[in-house]
Amino acid sequence: MSGADDATRRLEQQVAEAQKGPGGQGKGPPPLTSFDLVLNHDGAWTHEGVTFRNNRLREKFDRSVRYLPAEQAYVVQIGRFRGLIDVEEAGFFVRSLDPGLGTMELSDGADEELDVASLRPSGRDGALLCQVKCELAPGGLPARFSHAAQAEFMNAVCEDGRFVVLGGEKIPLPEI
Repeated sequence: MSGADDATRRLEQQVAEAQKGPGGQGKGPPPLTSFDLVLNHDGAWTHEGVTFRNNRLREKFDRSVRYLPAEQAYVVQIGRFRGLIDVEEAGFFVRSLDPGLGTMELSDGADEELDVASLRPSGRDGALLCQVKCELAPGGLPARFSHAAQAEFMNAVCEDGRFVVLGGEKIPLPEI
């Protein structure tokens, strides 16, 4: 059995045990603990240093990211299981952009309007970042554009490079 398969099996066992709750009775959420989960800047997940190879598991974890304002922490929440995660750059990712509506789909399945004024380049590689989920934290939380979403955004930028057309409205771009 490979190291990746072994790490995945250990993670699945930890999730199953945590879902039982304290004492195995299934009452109340389990305490927040670290499971050595990392959401990398490029959207890849690792557990104990091993990258998830199972697409269904990655997608499940992408949709299960939550931000807990009181704890100022990101977690993966699947059912009653909640595990702390380390986030390298952004806890959420912009999967697609609908320029006609000015909305974007995030990795957790939520739809939000793009706040153009919050756009900025990643210090790692220049990918676009924006702020989302402003109700959870002052100023919002960072979301990183996927390659496809960034291409959709760039297609909506006017030829002069100073404006973007979203929702039928011409919006000035910040200095990026």
